Amino acid sequence: MKRSVRMLSLAEDYLASRRRLGFDLRCTGRRLLDFACFADRIGHQGPLTVKLAASWARSASSQVPFTWARRIEIVRPFARYLQQFDPATEVPPLYLFGRAHRRLTPHIYADEEIRELLAAASTLPSKEKLRPVTYSTLFGLIAATGLRISEALNLRRADVDLDQGLLMIRVTKYRKSRVVPLHQTVVRALAHYVELRDRDWPITLSDHFFIVHGSSMKISTVEEVFSSLRSQLGWVARGDHPAPRIHDLRHSFICRRVLLWYQQGVDVDNAMIMLSTYVGHAKVTDTYWYLTGIPELMAIAAQRFEHFTEGVCHV
Repeated sequence: MKRSVRMLSLAEDYLASRRRLGFDLRCTGRRLLDFACFADRIGHQGPLTVKLAASWARSASSQVPFTWARRIEIVRPFARYLQQFDPATEVPPLYLFGRAHRRLTPHIYADEEIRELLAAASTLPSKEKLRPVTYSTLFGLIAATGLRISEALNLRRADVDLDQGLLMIRVTKYRKSRVVPLHQTVVRALAHYVELRDRDWPITLSDHFFIVHGSSMKISTVEEVFSSLRSQLGWVARGDHPAPRIHDLRHSFICRRVLLWYQQGVDVDNAMIMLSTYVGHAKVTDTYWYLTGIPELMAIAAQRFEHFTEGVCHV
């Protein structure tokens, strides 16, 4: 590696090689380029060093070790790549600033809160009659299926088969597609929305299932509307996040399902595999996290383990 080569050029070469192998690296790529620009901006010369990586990590606006650790995690594979060409490259230690992953306890919505959300969404002020129905149906679908907000907004009309009661979720977070069966109550709610949508917008420029003003919806706009409704309802966060989020509807769906299985005496270990597939988790361990990350589920799991250790058959 020549000293004259700018870090930005090296980072661009690395990202190009990884993307040729099929990696998206959208967010990670932006942050790595930020690191490279930082290195060039301060006039760094020579191979990548731990000191350079640490300096960039600490330059984050959030002055907490957890954020620094996440930044180090971004630099490490790039450093390993560069080490092939320059053995003097230093790979930052994995836990230089501690662990980079810490799952925060989500806000688990009560049934009444979900009803309040849908009711508030259905009365959103708008010149367009469809807009309130779109938002109440969108939030209701996420609450009833555990879809990610991006998955719901990316649905096309052809992806929604109301005759069969199925959704086709295409190439999502982990580049996987899946089929999501729907409860009949959800099918009826979606059918009602389709009727109103097609009546008000028989011709549109978008084939998205959910539309506002005849066009597809942006996540940022949906987040703004949700934030307004949240303030209107006066919710107080019960998890580790500053406020309840749309994504917590997904968490709540998973928790309610597992709680119901416990109450029904279902073999949760076997059922978890199905649930993991249904919600599109990359690993079943992501689904098992809820047994220890959510106080309500952890209490039930602990109680069942206590009965087990006492030798009692507990269904």
